Amino acid sequence: MKFFLHSMGRHAIFLYFLCFCLGSYGAFAQTSVNVSGTVSDRDGPIYGATIQVKGKSLGTSSDVDGRYMLTVSEIDTLVFSYMGYESQSFLVGSRTVFDVVLLESLRTLDAVVVNAGYYTVSEKERTGSIASVRAEAIEKQPITNALSAVQGRMTGVHITQNTGVAGGGFSIQIRGVNSLRSEGNAPLYIIDGMPVSATTPSFNSAGILPSHEMNPLNALNPNDIQSIEILKDADATAIYGARGANGVVLITTKKGGVTGKTQFTVNASQGWSQVASQMELMSTSDYLTMRAQAYANDGIANYPANAYDVNGTWDANRHTDWQKELIGTTALNSLVHLSVAGGNGQTRFMLSGSHQEQTTVFSEDFRYKTNNVTGSLEHQSSDNRFQVSLTGLFSDQTNNLIRSDITNQALRLAPNAPALYQEDGSLNWENNTFTNPLAANESTYANTTRTFTTNANLQYALFPKLLLKVNTGLNQQVFEEWSLRPSTMYNPAYGVTPASSVATKGTSQRFSYLVEPQIEYQITASKHRVQVLLGGTYQERTSDVLGLYSYGFESNALIHSLEAASGVMVTDDVRTSYRYAALFGRINYSHDGKYILNLTGRRDGSSRFGPNNRFANFGAVGFAWLFSKEDLVSDSKWLSFGKLRGSYGVTGSDALGDYQYLDTYTVSSTGYQGGSVLYPSRLNNPYFSWEKTTKFEVALETGFLKDRLRFNAAWYQNRSGNQLVGIPLPATTGFSSIQANLPATVENRGWEFELQAMPVTFEEGQWHSSVNLSIPRNELVAFPDLEGSTYANSYVVGYPLSIQKVYQYEGIDPETGLFQFTDFNEDGVISSPADNQVIQKIGVEYFGEWNNQVQYKHWDFSCLFQFVKQVQRNYNALMATPGTMNNQPIEVNNVWSATNPDGHYMPYTTSTGGERGRLYSYYRNSTAAISDASFIRLKNVQLSYHLPIGKGMQDVRIYLQGQNLWTLTDYFGLDPEFVATGFLPPLKTYALGVQLKF
Repeated sequence: MKFFLHSMGRHAIFLYFLCFCLGSYGAFAQTSVNVSGTVSDRDGPIYGATIQVKGKSLGTSSDVDGRYMLTVSEIDTLVFSYMGYESQSFLVGSRTVFDVVLLESLRTLDAVVVNAGYYTVSEKERTGSIASVRAEAIEKQPITNALSAVQGRMTGVHITQNTGVAGGGFSIQIRGVNSLRSEGNAPLYIIDGMPVSATTPSFNSAGILPSHEMNPLNALNPNDIQSIEILKDADATAIYGARGANGVVLITTKKGGVTGKTQFTVNASQGWSQVASQMELMSTSDYLTMRAQAYANDGIANYPANAYDVNGTWDANRHTDWQKELIGTTALNSLVHLSVAGGNGQTRFMLSGSHQEQTTVFSEDFRYKTNNVTGSLEHQSSDNRFQVSLTGLFSDQTNNLIRSDITNQALRLAPNAPALYQEDGSLNWENNTFTNPLAANESTYANTTRTFTTNANLQYALFPKLLLKVNTGLNQQVFEEWSLRPSTMYNPAYGVTPASSVATKGTSQRFSYLVEPQIEYQITASKHRVQVLLGGTYQERTSDVLGLYSYGFESNALIHSLEAASGVMVTDDVRTSYRYAALFGRINYSHDGKYILNLTGRRDGSSRFGPNNRFANFGAVGFAWLFSKEDLVSDSKWLSFGKLRGSYGVTGSDALGDYQYLDTYTVSSTGYQGGSVLYPSRLNNPYFSWEKTTKFEVALETGFLKDRLRFNAAWYQNRSGNQLVGIPLPATTGFSSIQANLPATVENRGWEFELQAMPVTFEEGQWHSSVNLSIPRNELVAFPDLEGSTYANSYVVGYPLSIQKVYQYEGIDPETGLFQFTDFNEDGVISSPADNQVIQKIGVEYFGEWNNQVQYKHWDFSCLFQFVKQVQRNYNALMATPGTMNNQPIEVNNVWSATNPDGHYMPYTTSTGGERGRLYSYYRNSTAAISDASFIRLKNVQLSYHLPIGKGMQDVRIYLQGQNLWTLTDYFGLDPEFVATGFLPPLKTYALGVQLKF
């Protein structure tokens, strides 16, 4: 300092002192003003918002109530800012009060942090493909499972709901189907660091829940979820090794906030659901005309005694809309969700509880109930060296349903069938001529699921850059189900007694624990940064399954008591154990924030494989180049962000049953001389090993005009080999197949595009809009000796796995009026497999969404349009033979005749046998039963209003939500997205709710 003053000289010192005095005089000459006010968003006060005087170091922050106070001058400009919100500026002038409402912005890439499983990474610096949906999007939808909120919102992630019945499952494909086994395509689900099973084992629900499936996220209330991240490429999934081949679904629950003030939230809503669309069926007159023509075509002049609909037994003038009667009930959905959160600088907590009930469109007597309790506790020491995070989830679900879905009956029942009830309110059997569909309500399926999941994550900074971590968790699931067939489901005239009643009970218990020690080290030197993560995983899961079949009861009141049954059989009694161990590591290198290299690796060991192949290595490399930081474009006025990234690696799969490689014996259902008998059911294969998937991806991510416009594009190619399937064996071996690795290769490739924009901003509002598009392609690249295998009729090399081989429909013979099909082998007979040789590509060609969010003052509006281009089986594949005692869509009125040679359907027949019945069976499995099933759907709408609030209340929000509201399609069937045979499609839902924060 002395040298500095001396070098300035006396004149320079004098000039410096004079300028300082003049500047000080000017500052003091200005009028000082005490300004105050509040900073908030539409949800209430913002704690920690920055109030800065532009161009000066003077500023302050808002307190827990959003209030602030600052002394400034009249000519100053105040800048109000907070992470994730648009900054606002105001000239002070003569104002003394500034109550500012900040609006959410398109989040800056630096501020957005995504969960990558074992680590977090900023959106800006990630090298892998990770899609994310946040709480604000999940909360806008009237749903019971968070996967419904993800539908259409993520590129490369195709989700369909398996049933419109609450408590059912979901089909999720992350960049396609990798395995020839359907059960081998499920992703890995992780809730707060704890892996959970992809499905709940059920053996008695096939009649009402497709594929016996129930999703694990049914146990979690969507309002308790902070974010859902889905890991897609090798860079993101390879750190999970053998469990990441089909992608990883990471669920992060909400945590407490550092507010210095406890916050209470109450959310209550009431919803109404109905079948989204109905098929237009024949009227009674059309139906009776069809039936009469069918008998005439069959040469039958006198109607049979059991043709009650046309022989005068039933009223020919009666008409009932059976879709309205059987699946037309309005299902009710009520939700109450309470939470409390708070903390201070060192400790944060959150506790929430919810109760939800949902009825069905079959009847309000059937009900799905969930009770959830979630909580979290986070603490860090005063020196920030020790941190601990505890989370817990308890869920109690009960579901009471009919045993078999009656959707098909609603479409097929004769429109002049009798009334459901007699005058005294009892079921009507119309003198034993009518099988009352409501009798199905007596035959029920019910399940109870109790889930407990807890996770503890501890972290200690041994040195400033060296962290020791351990992640531990427990997951327990207790499941019980009952399938009941009481005698009351039959016509009383048949004299069926409780001695014929049947009850099937299934129970399962799963217990799993996880231990993952980790070490994380970071080195920073000049422009270089290296992060190293090393860890290990040990997981063990035990499962106990018991199945009981009981029959013969003295009274149906005792049907739940196995002791009251005259006979009880054990159908399943299995205990399995699964052990999994791994070592994993990650090295992340960054140079000047422009060049990023990410290396991940994992060595896995699984008890599901033979001793010769129990361990395998998996790994990936990912890179990113932030070219927007290069000198050539860093000062660009239009390009605000640019990144080129890519990845390559190998992941694996052990998604198969336990003990598949061992010699297995099964207890026979028939004994020998009064004793039990064991028979060999599986051959030993010690070389049984891992499925492996090689993944490659290249992507471009850009931002323009200060990130008001973002565009991302990605291309990927995944190849899965070593397929875990049953390889056929000669019958002389005594076994039909042996579990082994088939050298077949399945490829998934495709393009993914995302466009996000803020087209309009105005003083008190803004409009966000986004579009995404996924173009997936699936192909069986190789399958040695396919033609000689049992898979020859299921797969074709060069085609997707979803193909179906069908007959080539050639129209109606103008001379005979009969369906015609191509006779490929020219033997004069249509038969399988010789003639069902036409390969139809079933499935999705592309899919995407268009999402809009508009905020204006106290109003919020959002809407999501989902679009899918696809080919699927249509209603012709499900249709009963026209002319039999089944109603039909009005399209079937267009029947061929001499006067209508362009008719689409063959002349009616009352027989399912004979030549016409046989031709209709071919028709249901022909090109006529497969068609375009593309659609555009208004998937979700929300309108909410934030009421002006007084002191003591942070926010009051009233909202109206809608789901599956409108669909544009030419599809022939109930729902183009849902094509499962005979099951209820997803419902249209409205919900009205209120949320209070105080």
